[in-house]
Amino acid sequence: MAKRRKMNYASPSTNKIPVIFSIAVILIGLLVVMSSLKKFTHTPDQGAIEENVQMKNEEFINRLVPVAKELHQAHGILPSIIIGQAILESDWGSSELSAKYNNLFGIKSFSPNDDSIKLKTKEFKDGKWIEINANFKVYASWEDCMRDHTLLFVNGVDWDPYLYQGVLLASDYKTAANALQAAGYATDPDYASKIISVIEKNELYQYDK
Repeated sequence: MAKRRKMNYASPSTNKIPVIFSIAVILIGLLVVMSSLKKFTHTPDQGAIEENVQMKNEEFINRLVPVAKELHQAHGILPSIIIGQAILESDWGSSELSAKYNNLFGIKSFSPNDDSIKLKTKEFKDGKWIEINANFKVYASWEDCMRDHTLLFVNGVDWDPYLYQGVLLASDYKTAANALQAAGYATDPDYASKIISVIEKNELYQYDK
């Protein structure tokens, strides 16, 4: 009688070992690849980001200083007020109104002869902030806008040519900022304190000398 040949069957646990080993090798390979990619991916740290923002802010100020000084000599308005308002109103020249239409100060248009654009804006009315549509002047450059802004203070408005005399005659930025708010340049009840804060934080008063 022929002997039956004995068959060897691997146990289930033995079959799993190569599979587990293969998975482990793949995972290790992925970790090595991801680690290598990190070396080529540069993520700027917070310090670098802040330094870049500071440089852009300084460039913004440096661009406005020459014209601000020119307007101070011609009309008496303090450079710190001009630059401080520009920073506050335009968010360092990054707002849509300033970046696209060169309007640094949120100057509204009330004449059909003006080159203007209608945009949404917020105003403080009856104790709360509301959103409205308003016409704003469009300028060829920031410098043109700065000159028109100063002429607004010099010439006033149709109903009161002396509305902004307090701003022009002020000998310091705090007095000028409060005169701006008193004249109703903006509806924000904290407008003067915000301008003063911007001026002091960025030491803009140095340009008034």
